[in-house]
Amino acid sequence: MTQSVDTLVILGASGDLTSRLLLPAIGQLLTDQPDRAFTLVGSSSDELDDDGWRSIVQTSFATVEAKGEAVDRLLASTRYVKADATSADDLKSLLDAVEGVPGLYFALPPAITAKACRALGTFPLPKGLTLALEKPFGTDRESAIALNAQLAQLVPEDQIHRVDHFLGRSSVLNVLGVRFANSILEPIWDGLHIQSVDVIYDETLALEGRARYYDGAGALMDMIQSHLLQVMAVLAMEPPSTLGAEDLRDAKQLVLRATKVWDGDPVAASRRARYAAGEIDGRTLPAYADESGVDRSRETETLAEVTLQIDTWRWKGVPFTLRSGKALGSRRREMVITFAPARQVPVGLTGASEPVKLRLMFAPDEMSLEININGSDDPYELERATLKAEFGPGALLAYGEVLEGILDGDPTLSVRADTAVECWRIVEPVLSAWRDGRVPIEEYPAGSQGPADWTPLG
Repeated sequence: MTQSVDTLVILGASGDLTSRLLLPAIGQLLTDQPDRAFTLVGSSSDELDDDGWRSIVQTSFATVEAKGEAVDRLLASTRYVKADATSADDLKSLLDAVEGVPGLYFALPPAITAKACRALGTFPLPKGLTLALEKPFGTDRESAIALNAQLAQLVPEDQIHRVDHFLGRSSVLNVLGVRFANSILEPIWDGLHIQSVDVIYDETLALEGRARYYDGAGALMDMIQSHLLQVMAVLAMEPPSTLGAEDLRDAKQLVLRATKVWDGDPVAASRRARYAAGEIDGRTLPAYADESGVDRSRETETLAEVTLQIDTWRWKGVPFTLRSGKALGSRRREMVITFAPARQVPVGLTGASEPVKLRLMFAPDEMSLEININGSDDPYELERATLKAEFGPGALLAYGEVLEGILDGDPTLSVRADTAVECWRIVEPVLSAWRDGRVPIEEYPAGSQGPADWTPLG
């Protein structure tokens, strides 16, 4: 484990990511851990003084009702520095003024982050410097390899945190307990007993003014290539010896190395669509192609679905389908494990015998197990019953869990260099097929469940 961070510097401090996600997470972390102490420095190219920055921090803290001695200490010491994140001189001055071990959080667009990293390579860096980068990590496999090489010249790998906040979600972490701490599940967590696995993240939110980023990414790159592949890896990995950074990240990497598009056919194994005009919760939405800032010639998808296979003894023959979309009629965020159907139902039991399904849901963090039971009125007729449990939201927001790891020098919940490359390798055949027009882009009305001819998952 590396050194803990004494001063956290947020580059891009005036942006939406900082005020909406990072600062509330810091406030919650300090409220939950009153003995924690570090200095926070905000930096961007905007004209802002210490008081203006402190006001931004206080407003964000208020959204999570942050309070306590640790919060007061941070508010008293936090400061703002105007700097160009791509300027070597500005970055050197910024780091020279930091006390103790510094951490740089790049709350910046990927292209600016890459320029900032190049600038960091032109002068000696402080000992123990930690770097935290938001996704996407590159734009394809080759660029991810190049970015990794660039970062490796700056600091050691265990001081690089490639942030995927999904790994800090309680619902993802809960998979570890449900799967590995229950002897009724772990022995049947394989292709002999599981028929299929679906990871679904459907949103009712539309573009919401994010065209600058989203139109160059789309649902596949925004959600599946990063977040949902990480979730799949946690679901499918072999039991790690410990939950330490090395063991957990090794286990995920072994799964991803064995993963590829189903039957090696990206055309048959993927689907894409984008929303047309429609209505969600009484709000009329324009077609995605007509949204402000969208280049309709790009044919950017707002709904993507990819089926993958994991070529290991445990998962031979099991399809893993990952799906994510925007502007859909209902929010659906869950992992669905569908078990193989019963081999033989005794003659005399009537009614449908459906496969057992385990659902692990995101926000709210819940679990349900759908099973067949004897009917309440007629014991010879099968009925469906659902057993439910609530995990609770966890003490910290997803970004709080991630920031805790950054501040403590623990990379367990960050994405390792080789994993970032594997994720691009997995989706590259799909991206290529889509660019070549071999998979048509379909449409669905905003507020619907997607294209009518798509088979529902889970």
